Amino acid sequence: MRELQRILHVDDDDDIRAIAAMALELIGLFELLQCASGKQATEEAASFSPDLLLLDYMMPDMDGKETLCELRKVPGLNDVPVVFMTARVNENLSNDLRRDGALGVIAKPFDPMDLAAQLRALWQIYNDVESERVMLRS
Repeated sequence: MRELQRILHVDDDDDIRAIAAMALELIGLFELLQCASGKQATEEAASFSPDLLLLDYMMPDMDGKETLCELRKVPGLNDVPVVFMTARVNENLSNDLRRDGALGVIAKPFDPMDLAAQLRALWQIYNDVESERVMLRS
């Protein structure tokens, strides 16, 4: 199983980015690239080569789903797993995002002490599913 190391976090809220940076870099010990918009993410993501995309669902100009569509066009990012964050979590939205390929949805406000553990748990599920797919193809 590959270890989760590099996370691309996209959120238009400066405060959320600051709290997430503390949670992911200082507590989670991840390498983190943060972007304030989907446009910035599409410009910077390829050179960062993230293991995981952490996208705000509601952003101006380009929302999380649109950002994901654009990131999927960037070479090397077409199959990078994604987790969405949103303040408007509901069962229908969570189900829709999972159906569209998201590993999970994290509610805002989030607990900074738990964010890294939540992402590691989702990463573990992702790796377990990928391992099963490989075994089924063999």
